Amino acid sequence: MPTPRSVRNRFVDAPGSVGERLRTARWERFRRCFPRIESMRVVDLGGTASMWLRAPLRPKHVHLINLEPHPAELPDWITAENADVTDPAVRAGLGEYDLVFSNSTIEHVGGHSQRQRFVTAVEELAPHHWIQTPYRYFPVEPHFLAPGFQFLPLAARARLVRHWPLTHSRPGTAEEGLNAVLNIELLTRAEMRYLFPRSVLTSERVAGLTKSLIAVRTQA
Repeated sequence: MPTPRSVRNRFVDAPGSVGERLRTARWERFRRCFPRIESMRVVDLGGTASMWLRAPLRPKHVHLINLEPHPAELPDWITAENADVTDPAVRAGLGEYDLVFSNSTIEHVGGHSQRQRFVTAVEELAPHHWIQTPYRYFPVEPHFLAPGFQFLPLAARARLVRHWPLTHSRPGTAEEGLNAVLNIELLTRAEMRYLFPRSVLTSERVAGLTKSLIAVRTQA
């Protein structure tokens, strides 16, 4: 009998999975938006080295900004630091890049004010950007693979996440469960348009339904 982890892997991570096919299509769209990506210096807000090492393209340089630890050994075209880009002091010390890239991060930064600080960083760090986030009204919550999860009351989500079999890392306590769900605030189309008024907002679709939103700026 398949385990919950194997079921999640089948849908999200495994070769040929729905998640893998979506990631491949997303990279193809990204390359069409930025055909000179191999010559661009990219700052990735919230990204990981493993994602870029698996990517079917390679920018000239990628600098990762993340609160989570990075691998000790990285190729010479990737650098990384642990930092909070919504902190103005951190942002001021980063310099300038050609492109800001961010994949499924803005929904984790913590409230509207923090999202505005995140957008300020995006605007200041580079003339171009690609900011992707899961769409709130897609019927399956993408972090927990739970249908309708994001529409439940907070207390119900905090309880469910401790028992739902497809959760990536199941919380062990009630406090951890509450923390897990409070750390995710899925965005709507209206919110993304408000945050990125000068960007083109595109949709990533599954079975005709919008799964993710991507704010793209290809012109300075």
